[in-house]
Amino acid sequence: MDIRLFRQKDSKLWDKYATESSISNCYHLIGWKNVVERSFGHKTYYLLAEDSKNKIKGILPLVHLKSILFGNFIISLPYFNYGGICADNEEISNQLVKEAEVIAAEKNAEHIELRDTQNNSDGLFVKTTKVSMRLLLPKSSEELWKSFSSKLRSQIKRPEKVGMYVKSGREEELESFYDVFSTNMRDLGTPVYSKEFFKNILEEFPETTRINTVYAKMGNPVASGFLVGFKEILEIPWASSLRSYNQYSPNMLLYWNAFKFACENGYRVFDFGRSTIGEGTYRFKEQWGAKPTQLYWHYWMRNGGPLPELNPKNPKYQLAIKIWQKLPVGLTKIIGPMIVKNLP
Repeated sequence: MDIRLFRQKDSKLWDKYATESSISNCYHLIGWKNVVERSFGHKTYYLLAEDSKNKIKGILPLVHLKSILFGNFIISLPYFNYGGICADNEEISNQLVKEAEVIAAEKNAEHIELRDTQNNSDGLFVKTTKVSMRLLLPKSSEELWKSFSSKLRSQIKRPEKVGMYVKSGREEELESFYDVFSTNMRDLGTPVYSKEFFKNILEEFPETTRINTVYAKMGNPVASGFLVGFKEILEIPWASSLRSYNQYSPNMLLYWNAFKFACENGYRVFDFGRSTIGEGTYRFKEQWGAKPTQLYWHYWMRNGGPLPELNPKNPKYQLAIKIWQKLPVGLTKIIGPMIVKNLP
């Protein structure tokens, strides 16, 4: 088995393997390499395992992040819920990891993080604090509607009773999505991605991405979600609503319309993204009938020691979060992208 770096001429075969594998996710597609490089300027190392007949038997996308503020590490993949190893068997998986370790050593990286959906990386540290919340979809939205409780149906109808409505589109909805998303991220105390990042995704995946936005009666956006489809799964990796409109539950209308779109377009699973069991976002997703699927984040650590905690729950970031929440949204749009590009 030969382990080597991806070459541009491998694109079609890479995506063929990613599409046909039973354990792949959409972030294994080569287009995300282009999105990351164009949006953030990071160096990527896309590894593939090739047999003696030049047939791909495994892939591992890697992104190198290095900054004074957050450190030097390699992630598969940063910014997204998933990534990690996609291989025919455990032996090939282990060979890909060994090659990733060589690259990490050459770059003096402190650690490698693999956002796997399978627990198949022998000898690596593992975190199991996150789950993926997934809703199995019936063949029709009518059947799904009937499965909801009367309370849930009432919450979905509430925003419509005050004149809220949904628009679905692509580039034409980007401005509305970004206005809601950037405001929500400021309120959470988290640096926001650039608008260009989402534009690049729409351009790279024109057939499988779209944006749904809930508008108030006066025409201002109050909730919005970015949808990404892959095989039988429709995922909503980014969704936000304005806190000032929480009493009208626009997010309930947003998700219901995403479910309708999924059912009408042949998707069989709706992926809400990752959550921590028992927390607020977990309970929100659970009320729709979503069930948890265990995620396995594997780590290679250069010097051993505690696993990295580059997340808002880390106590050392609490002061920065409180300060960020007080900044004007316009300012966060300018400085946020410069910070978040180095946060996985």
